[in-house]
Order: sequence, then C-alpha cells, then structure tokens
Amino acid sequence: MDIDQARTFLAIAASGSFLEAASRLHVTQSTVSARIQRLEEELGARLFTRNRAGAVLTVAGQRFTDYAKRLLLTAEQARHHVGLPGSYRATLRVGGRIALWENLLAGWVGQLRARDPDVAIRAGIGFEEDLMRGLIEGTLDMGLMYTPSHSPGLIVEQMFEETLVLVSTRPDDRGPGRDYIYVEWGRAFEIQHTRSYPDLEPPPLVVNIGWLAVQLILANGGSCYIPQRMARELLATGRLHEVAGAPRYGLPAFVVYPKESDNPAVAPALAGLRQLCRLIRS
Repeated sequence: MDIDQARTFLAIAASGSFLEAASRLHVTQSTVSARIQRLEEELGARLFTRNRAGAVLTVAGQRFTDYAKRLLLTAEQARHHVGLPGSYRATLRVGGRIALWENLLAGWVGQLRARDPDVAIRAGIGFEEDLMRGLIEGTLDMGLMYTPSHSPGLIVEQMFEETLVLVSTRPDDRGPGRDYIYVEWGRAFEIQHTRSYPDLEPPPLVVNIGWLAVQLILANGGSCYIPQRMARELLATGRLHEVAGAPRYGLPAFVVYPKESDNPAVAPALAGLRQLCRLIRS
C-alpha cells in the first residue's frame, strides 16, 4: 500500500462519500475508486459499504483506520524531521483560522519558540474542513477553529468566546448599509443575524474570511461584522468605528487535538494556549 491509498481511505472515512473525497483530494472519482479497490485487494478485505447515503466503514475499515493514520503520520514526520538540524527534538504542526492568527496565535507561537527553541513549528491557515481533515489524517497536531466537527479520537476544547461587533468606515452608521459585507461566521451567527435583521435584503457582497471583509471596507468603504479582538486597533486609530446600538454576537473558538499523541511538543503547547486564553477571558 502507498501513502495516496491511505490518504484517500481517510478522506472517504471523514466525508462518508467517494465523490466528496475526490473533490477534497483534487482527483477524479474513478481515481478514488481505483485506489480503494487496490487497497482492498492488498488487505484482502472490503473497507467500505456503499449505499445511497454514501460510504460507510465496514468492521475491517474501522480496524484499518488507526493504521492508515499512523502511516500518514509516519510519512509526514519523516518528511519534516529528516531535513531538520539535529538540535531540534520535535515538530509541532498547527493550523488555524486566519482570524485566530491575528493578535492571538501569532503571539502564542512566539511564546512557544522562546520557551522551547528546540521545537520546530509548522504553522498554516485553513478552514474547518481542511483543519479537521488534517487532524483526522494525522498531518496536524492541533487545529484552532470556530465550528469544529466531532470525530473519534479527537478532543474538542473551547478556548474562549469571541465577540462579533459591527464596524463601519463611517462614524454615524446605525446599522448595515447598502455597502454592508456579510461574513460567513457559521450557522449560529447566520441564525442570530437573521433574527436581528429580518428585513435586511441579501447583501450583494459575501465573504468567507473576516480579514478579507476588513480589507474591502478599508479600501472601498462599508461595514461588516468582525471579532472585537481584531477590530480593537482599527477602532483605536479611528480607521473603523463600532456601529452604535448594533447587536453583538458570541462566537466560540475551539482547539482540536488527538486524545493520544506521542509528540512531546503537544502538551506544553496546549498548556501555553490555555494560559493565554485565560488572560483573554479575564
């Protein structure tokens, strides 16, 4: 068996669909089917039961899941560790939403590097789907996000709760205007937003990243909802203004990590993150 077969197997297991796995892996569905067929032939067992609802793991597939994760993890560790100088004892692989990197995770990584200079860090930006897939496949040690899904073998821990505020380039705004940009902060935000603005027409501009909305309104004028933490400096310098009387919304932030890990860098990193989040909550 090879790494592509293991990665394809885990993508199907995570999504429950050969078609969705093909989309995630950027290959054709026939390629996905061929890889699984070869894998099943090599293992001598059927790994999935396919029906109208998608693909469900068989008992053999459930047994193979941990081995597939270990195979990918071993390959990933080898790829990163072989090129590291001998002075590094471990590599920590972290991914997170871009809004969480700003004014939060960047400082946390700096603290980690200062405290444990012999730990190499691979950091990246991603959406929940990508981050969860990396955690399931074992190519990430920690994922930081807003709307995690649950998966066996992973712990979902709430870090703190963001406060989403409506900001505008104009100090006299009293609500979303014609140049309002809607940010997709998740289903919970969508429900609360609809309740607060039942008569608001669908905004002509929708983005999936708060950072992008900020860049757009700073360049062109307008308003959007972003975390208060992100807005603090822009509000203090007068580049943006919080819209008076506009409702605020809570947005929980989570860290997701494996229940069991042999990476010695994970536990200290979690401890540092929890300490940082306690300061945010206080």
